[in-house]
Amino acid sequence: QLTVSASDLETTMSATLEIDSTSTGSVAVPAKLLLEILKTFPEQPLTFTVEENSTIEISSNSGKYALAYAPGEEFPKSVNLDDPSSTIVPAGVLATAVSKTIFAAGNDDLRPVMSGVFFQFSPEGLTFVATDAHKLVKYARTDVKASQVADFIMPKKPLTILKNILGTSEAEVKIEYNDSNATFSFDNYVLTCRLIDGKYPNYEAVIPKENPNKLMIDRSQFQSSVRRVAIFSNKTTHQIRLKIAGAELNISAEDIDYSNKAEERLTCDYQGDDMQIGFNSRFLTEMLTNLQSDEIMLEMSLPNRAGILTPVDGL
Repeated sequence: QLTVSASDLETTMSATLEIDSTSTGSVAVPAKLLLEILKTFPEQPLTFTVEENSTIEISSNSGKYALAYAPGEEFPKSVNLDDPSSTIVPAGVLATAVSKTIFAAGNDDLRPVMSGVFFQFSPEGLTFVATDAHKLVKYARTDVKASQVADFIMPKKPLTILKNILGTSEAEVKIEYNDSNATFSFDNYVLTCRLIDGKYPNYEAVIPKENPNKLMIDRSQFQSSVRRVAIFSNKTTHQIRLKIAGAELNISAEDIDYSNKAEERLTCDYQGDDMQIGFNSRFLTEMLTNLQSDEIMLEMSLPNRAGILTPVDGL
């Protein structure tokens, strides 16, 4: 068995492979160099021989290659979690949850808690939240549950690594966590990372509760219109205006500095008072891109309050 591990001291990833060997030992090798050489080989067996002179010799059908190694003992040790809580989540659910939320997490080093994704587990279900103080995404599942209430903030980097691998896996992911670290184990992979320390803001408080004005519209049609009109918006604010009256939605933008303006009319299903409301087109486009349903609902209360986008069918 061969265990390959890589670490940046915050995040450690390990994978285990079945190999043909009778030896034991550990070495640390430069990842970039090893990957570059491995990528060039067609499918064939390779023999790795660890020499006494601090080099590893790789033998292929066509040649021999030597690269330097360091003693395996010098490689940073993976963190062992003391008395962790654990939850089992299907890989597909976790992959969807991460990809639906990670784009909304912030990049502000002064507010590290907002640069990650907030995991909330309970016997009622799982909730994943990300926000950068301008946009907020909440993804909730009631079909997967945890045995006890727990929450933690996962950094972006390990989540991006997970998202890329989970997409192709059918496995159950075992998530173990304590106050400072979390471990994700599935298939032949183990990822351990340090959690973001701090208290996540009360996101429920900023989601408007009473939204009597409800607009239903075809997602791709709305997205295309927003994209087109946004080209004519102010390059600093990216603001577009939605004017809704009856079954008509008017989307407009104007850049007064350059006399650029655009306006489009769409038909929609709308219940509520006639209203005008402004949105940042970049945030709106990001949200619409990350929804997959054919129809979406935009719920609003007042022009100066946040609007809520939800899928009408599916995700």
